[in-house]
Amino acid sequence: MGAGAIGTFIGARLSRSGCQVTALARGATAASLRAHGFRLVQDGALVTAPVRVAEDTVGLGGHDLVVLAVKGPSLAQVAEKVRPLLGPNSIVLTAMNGVPWWFFEHAVGACGGMRLTSIDPEGRIAAAIPGRHVIGCVVHATCSVTEPGLVRHGFGNGLIIAEPRNGVSLETVSLEKGGEPDGAVSARVESLAGRLRAAGFDTTVSAHIQADIWYKLWGNMTMNPISALTGATCDRILDDPLLNRYTLAIMAEAAAIGAKIGCPIGQRGEDRNAVTRKFGAFKTSMLQDAEAARPLEIDALLTAVTEIGEKVGMPTPNTDALLGLVRVFAEAHHG
Repeated sequence: MGAGAIGTFIGARLSRSGCQVTALARGATAASLRAHGFRLVQDGALVTAPVRVAEDTVGLGGHDLVVLAVKGPSLAQVAEKVRPLLGPNSIVLTAMNGVPWWFFEHAVGACGGMRLTSIDPEGRIAAAIPGRHVIGCVVHATCSVTEPGLVRHGFGNGLIIAEPRNGVSLETVSLEKGGEPDGAVSARVESLAGRLRAAGFDTTVSAHIQADIWYKLWGNMTMNPISALTGATCDRILDDPLLNRYTLAIMAEAAAIGAKIGCPIGQRGEDRNAVTRKFGAFKTSMLQDAEAARPLEIDALLTAVTEIGEKVGMPTPNTDALLGLVRVFAEAHHG
């Protein structure tokens, strides 16, 4: 679901490793996939892989695995199309940026029952994709669409996966769990991890997937929107002392929220930015979307953070300012 950069990255490799893969696509992307199959440029070479193309999911039947690799703005609409693909044992792997709709679904204590209206305001996503099907995924890789159906892999090869129930307590201390996450790994996660490793991914099974999601968010919730606003690559953003300082202020707010909800950040913002700086002049996914006049993933990266901050009593003035800027930018440029 979502035959763009990350969807093609995962789909092509699964196909080449022996999986029968169907891609939901329309327009120029569907035409390209039908003519050429998956096309992925990696290590300077073009890799192709067979794929079945469908423009709707009705009649496709239950699938073992549904890779949900769409952008946040289209998730509510796409979620309805996931429903026909779900059999009793189907897995939905959420390979998406930002905070997912299921983030607090298994939480206990103060965060128990918390629903993110910024992500799923009417509960339609949760209703279409029941939590029992979900396995969380964090993608540590960069890819870009160079033309419809053709994707270039940049750097990174990591996938982190886990049942959302692992590390179910999103409090700093949980008396019910003794402050420790449930470390049991389900058979279906072990099986999926083996399949992903066979497809060439550096796959890690997490003890607390929500914390891994929050850590990635902590690193890209600044670079993505600031790059969209400025049109600059990440190196130029971090080379500017004022912007660098602003990113650190936002990261400090997110780290404080993370500590409150049991997703602590064990790294300084300066050290995380230094890692990003080493990657050089690369375009974030949000900058690519802005240049292509596509909707921006604002809610999953920023609005959800401000909503969680408000719910747990943590102020987010710097995050609020960036949210306002990028929201107005998107409205002014893309309607």
